[in-house]
Amino acid sequence: QVQLVESGGGLVQAGGSLRLSCASSGSILSLNHMAWFRQVPGKQRELVERISRSGTTYYKDSVKGRFTISRDNAENTVSLQMSTLKPDDTAVYYCNAWAVELGDVWGQGTQVTVSS
Repeated sequence: QVQLVESGGGLVQAGGSLRLSCASSGSILSLNHMAWFRQVPGKQRELVERISRSGTTYYKDSVKGRFTISRDNAENTVSLQMSTLKPDDTAVYYCNAWAVELGDVWGQGTQVTVSS
């Protein structure tokens, strides 16, 4: 069973940057895709960005040009570089992995707070 651990959240002013990292306990090459979701209280968890095993990416419209997802297959990590942060980006960010044999796997989440 793959386990995911996020790091890098925190408090930042609007316009600032943060980098989130997600470390996998197993090889990410075996995973169909990895992604970052976010959730605010009272709302559904939403997909922010996803990267496939082949490197194909999907971005939520509101983060295009500001967030970049990347993966390091050798280190078994996936990162989310966030720039020009806005207060609306405040949320708990979750790392997600999906594979046919595993289904969805989630990290514990990391809080990102953007002050205005």
